[in-house]
Amino acid sequence: MNRFEKEPAPGAPLGIEKFSAPDCTAKGEIRAQVPLNQLDTLWFNTGTLCNIECVNCYIQSSPTNDRLSYISAPEVAAFLDEIEHDKLGTTEIGFTGGEPFMNPQFLTMLNDTLERGFKVLVLTNAMKPLQRKKVKKALLDLQARFGKQMTLRISLDHYTKKLHDLERGEGSFDKAIIGIDWLSEHRFSLNIAGRTMWNEQEDKERLGYSQLIKARDWSIDAQNREQLILFPEMDDKPDVPEITTACWDILNVRPDAMMCATSRMVIKRRGSPRAQIVPCTLIAYDEAFDMGHKLHDAAKADGGMFANGAVKLCHPYCAKFCVLGGGSCSV
Repeated sequence: MNRFEKEPAPGAPLGIEKFSAPDCTAKGEIRAQVPLNQLDTLWFNTGTLCNIECVNCYIQSSPTNDRLSYISAPEVAAFLDEIEHDKLGTTEIGFTGGEPFMNPQFLTMLNDTLERGFKVLVLTNAMKPLQRKKVKKALLDLQARFGKQMTLRISLDHYTKKLHDLERGEGSFDKAIIGIDWLSEHRFSLNIAGRTMWNEQEDKERLGYSQLIKARDWSIDAQNREQLILFPEMDDKPDVPEITTACWDILNVRPDAMMCATSRMVIKRRGSPRAQIVPCTLIAYDEAFDMGHKLHDAAKADGGMFANGAVKLCHPYCAKFCVLGGGSCSV
């Protein structure tokens, strides 16, 4: 039994022997790793509870999955204090979930982060949790005080109602549209996250979003890859190639282009007394990737999945989403 078979998350990949050795692949080649060059972005997972349950959620969020608990505003503040005290140079704070606007302390941590001068990126589905009167009022206040310092990235899996609802549930497209309309009307800084699971050419997909955006009069450029992000689809099939040191040249990609070269993620597992640092959200359930409770310690994590803070790419998601898929949650 390997580590992927120890209390796996729902839908987690099973029986992946070839990813079990941190330093070498099943063929005996040297496994690739990604050093942390600079902590530009620190992400917080606000909790895995969500108002909807997608067919293929990256982290299995749902109305009942609380494997990642709600993180608290004081816990977030402690990490922000560490950034400032240690002069880490971090400029961006990202919030994801679950649905961040379900966390009862989210507006407090959002206000705190913006007041400290960080750029903030919030990943949301723009549905009912965001559309509550209390939340709208708070967002308008933040918008008036901080403007484009805060960006909201809305999950809109496809530009058609049919395919978006196929992934997120009947009626979800219309509810998201209402949220985006309101945000756009009030001139929030917005971008959209779609998916590439529909076997469409990218040009066609961007054209479809462009037509929707024009019809709704949103201030988003679908041809701009920072304003419309098309994420690679994830599944749990174990048949994915391992990434070796030779792959960087073969694939013409660079280690410093990977998300974990410039970011880390803070999570809080259910039942844990402290928040935990991991390389990214996609591997939040795999305790082998835990990097400690302080950013200083995480930057020097050694042994196992890490080499002096560098992340060894010994998880199938490293290959599928980041290296081969070109996915990155940061701007």
